[in-house]
Amino acid sequence: MLTFIGLGLFDEYDVSLKGLEAIREADLVYAEFYTSHLMGTTPEKMEKLYGKQVHLLSREDVEQQPEWLDNAKDKNIAFLTGGDTMVSTTHVDLRLRAKNLGIETRLIHGASITSAVSGLTGLQNYRFGKSASIPYPYESRRGTKVVSETPYDTIKQNSELGLHTLVFLDIDNEKGYMSVNLALELLLEVERKRGEEVMNRAVAVGIARAGSEKPLVKADYAENLKNFDFGKPLHILVVPGKLHFLEAEALVKLAAGPEEIMENIE
Repeated sequence: MLTFIGLGLFDEYDVSLKGLEAIREADLVYAEFYTSHLMGTTPEKMEKLYGKQVHLLSREDVEQQPEWLDNAKDKNIAFLTGGDTMVSTTHVDLRLRAKNLGIETRLIHGASITSAVSGLTGLQNYRFGKSASIPYPYESRRGTKVVSETPYDTIKQNSELGLHTLVFLDIDNEKGYMSVNLALELLLEVERKRGEEVMNRAVAVGIARAGSEKPLVKADYAENLKNFDFGKPLHILVVPGKLHFLEAEALVKLAAGPEEIMENIE
């Protein structure tokens, strides 16, 4: 049996009681934290609460050579991830591999950033369009910096439909956790290059440390927000589209947004 368990948003205490019970009943416990990361805890703290050793897996262990998966043929294996399990396509692929090996699987869900964002900002979840991910720039063979324009395109398409965009920020082993500030700078860089005005006067919302006792939520125009200090990771970005009057009020009162936001309502 292979049980996929979502651990929630911030620390070891976010796991559900059902998930905690499954971990404690498992023969072996594995975890990956490259798709997401619980910033409020450590593997040692997790092991203390769970009463189990947690074997950390690399991207290669999960995506390329999941040799550990064979253990689930005759053992009870728990596979832990941040957030909600199966949100990442990597985990869907792993579940399919298990199925192909004749391994029974089950899912125990956890709190997800995709639903937490709506609660923290007051933006209605059914008004979100396609999400986007901003990767770190990379160097081309010519030594020039390459900034992906795909997330900008996604925001532009959603904006034209009046929809909000949830923007995931890159996690890199060497470069670390991308900040809201860098994400906005990259989007505005693409905009200047194209001579367009999607982000120029757009309202954006930055969220830091969702799931903690004191998450930070700040709304402002993108040009202003890029200079705001969001502090420690994890960060995530939202670019709202057209706003319902309740959403606009929420951004002003719950996210310390400028009063002018109230003018951008349907």
